[in-house]
Amino acid sequence: MKQLYKYLFAAVLILQLTACNNNTDAEQLFQDTPTARLNKQKSELNDALLSSQYGWKTVYFTDNTVLGGYTHLFRFADDGTVQMASDFDADTATYKSEYAIQVGSTVSLTFTTKNRIHLLSDSDNYPIPALRAKGYLGDFQFLYYGQENGEIIFRTNRSNQELRFVKATAEDWTELPKNLLMEKNVIGGEERPLFRLLETNDGTTTHKFDFSFTAVTRFANSNSIENGYSVSYDMGIGYTPTGIVVSPAVEVGGQKLSNFTYNDADGSFTATGTGGVSAVIEYTDKPLVLTDDYKFLLPGKPLSWFGFFVDDYTIDSPTNSPLFYAELEKVNAALPAGQRIASIEIYANHSIGTFVYYTFVGRGALQHHVTVQEDAAGKKAILKHKSWNGNTTVATPAFLASIDKYFMDPEGIYVKAESFRLFYSDPVYTFTSASSPFRMTTWKLN
Repeated sequence: MKQLYKYLFAAVLILQLTACNNNTDAEQLFQDTPTARLNKQKSELNDALLSSQYGWKTVYFTDNTVLGGYTHLFRFADDGTVQMASDFDADTATYKSEYAIQVGSTVSLTFTTKNRIHLLSDSDNYPIPALRAKGYLGDFQFLYYGQENGEIIFRTNRSNQELRFVKATAEDWTELPKNLLMEKNVIGGEERPLFRLLETNDGTTTHKFDFSFTAVTRFANSNSIENGYSVSYDMGIGYTPTGIVVSPAVEVGGQKLSNFTYNDADGSFTATGTGGVSAVIEYTDKPLVLTDDYKFLLPGKPLSWFGFFVDDYTIDSPTNSPLFYAELEKVNAALPAGQRIASIEIYANHSIGTFVYYTFVGRGALQHHVTVQEDAAGKKAILKHKSWNGNTTVATPAFLASIDKYFMDPEGIYVKAESFRLFYSDPVYTFTSASSPFRMTTWKLN
């Protein structure tokens, strides 16, 4: 038995000596102290930041459940300065500031002096009331998580979201202003239809969704219009010189589509996968879902009062169309100095009839009395001229002629109860010309 113990002891000793002389990679790694490992990562990040000839680019989606993406370009120098530009707003110029690679519990890239990136973290700079005191939810310190396929991987310090820097090109810098030109295409020009849809194709089946975009947040909502199909896509949108990038990606047929290319001929944006998979954002001439909300205007119904007010929250509604704003400007331009339009209100089935009520600063109000006909098949109301202020022989005032014709559209107007509110609890309704991209947003005030 003693002899057996001797052999066992000798075997264990040999194994220990062999292990000591054959270090694994993992053991070699842990020979470094934590401080040494952090310093190694700091040097690695520093070398990476300085390695790209034209710097780095990222499209920063601070919170893709409520906000879109903002392109930032960085060119780092070894003296601790950085040249930076962004498409946050119309100012796409390049500005110089300072950065630091800081070592704490981890290695981080911190933009230490104010530059474009800080516009996203300023709590006093917020796009909508819901983000008051929160700003654009951005960060200016990014924790280093390594590199992959030539990209630098970070996580934001406060929200722990992944953010990747990709190598920028010379064209990224010179073409950055084109991002803001693309924004106009996403919003849609005065000549484009007001209604949009998202159509997906998984290679065999297509589905249609409504599509609405809010420019101030760069965010879009898209919900299925098909009964029994409850899929929806809510996405942040970032601009590129040739189209848009969305986050989260639109998933179709198991493929994630995030890069959409713009087609100026029809105003569409298309993302293409493989095997016939695609997603297209495109215009349509009428609402995808027609409602009965127009019936408020029909004769015999109770009094309904709708109001748009220049000096209140209705002026800022994202559902007002560019053409509507342009027509307001035409009215003001045609009025004498010191006068301007103040409100447009629609009274249906008032004791004195149904009329469009225009009020002004510096002059008296005007009432355009109308009759209302129903287009039941098209779910529209057709307003027809009756009189101005009760006088059937007076012509439409010249300064109102351009805007008023949209309410008198022979094709009718669509009326829709919107799902959102404009600060107050009053329901929001939109009035849309059936034959032109004219849409006004109102409160229902009774």
